[in-house]
Amino acid sequence: MRLADDIRPTAALRFGAYLCLPLADPVRRALADLDLPALVSRLGLENEFEPGADHPPNAIAYLRRVSATPARAGIRDDALANAEAIIHVASDAPEPVETVRRELERRLEPHTLRVLSGVVRPPSYTGTAMHNYAYGRRVLQHSGLRMPNAFLLPLSKTPAWWQKSWMERHTFFLPRYDEAGAMQREGHALVAEPGIPCLMRRTYKQEREPAEAGAYDFINYFECADEDLPVFHQVCGALRDVRRNPEWRFVLEGPTWHGRRVASLEELYA
Repeated sequence: MRLADDIRPTAALRFGAYLCLPLADPVRRALADLDLPALVSRLGLENEFEPGADHPPNAIAYLRRVSATPARAGIRDDALANAEAIIHVASDAPEPVETVRRELERRLEPHTLRVLSGVVRPPSYTGTAMHNYAYGRRVLQHSGLRMPNAFLLPLSKTPAWWQKSWMERHTFFLPRYDEAGAMQREGHALVAEPGIPCLMRRTYKQEREPAEAGAYDFINYFECADEDLPVFHQVCGALRDVRRNPEWRFVLEGPTWHGRRVASLEELYA
């Protein structure tokens, strides 16, 4: 019997890492010793502060801490919660990301650098209708002057989530209706809808699901303008409301880290 060979690829499309740092003097000296601007130039990394049409293919970004909120009941991550600065590196190939990470690790004391890394994959549950709804009119990356706020929200799913089939997991992203057609639960997609026109979002996943011990399943990142901060917090609150979004019963959150996008390494120190 002849069978189609039309399996959609799931290979990584992009590689990225958030390098979380204190800004104590030893770290500043290590960055100076590294000569990060020269390394960035050699690797062809473009600054996300002025991204042009959207994310540069090979990118670097500098984020300066505003605050961090530990998860109420989730994953304790002091290294992220206490990070004073985050450097984001991304590329369509893994080598530039690993080079920056490796060169930093060589110059820093062990455990000084907290690395949250992952890959971008094709969406798992997104057909044409959902793509057009959630991504077709998504916000692209804008200048750091226009959208200065950056949020990092890593999370993992509980073992009970991964024990479910992919079909059952899919249902948690959609509204739920009773036999008469009345909506009982909004689900992830609907409660997050207010953020579609104003929150730039990016998610890195791990190479394997679930992630290995000590790593997050998903590293979620958002950018927004000052006037859209209430929308960001509204969406987060709605997602955490298990009456509206039952999926969150299976979520273990890390800290919510809030930073400001800055244009250079020097501004990161300011």
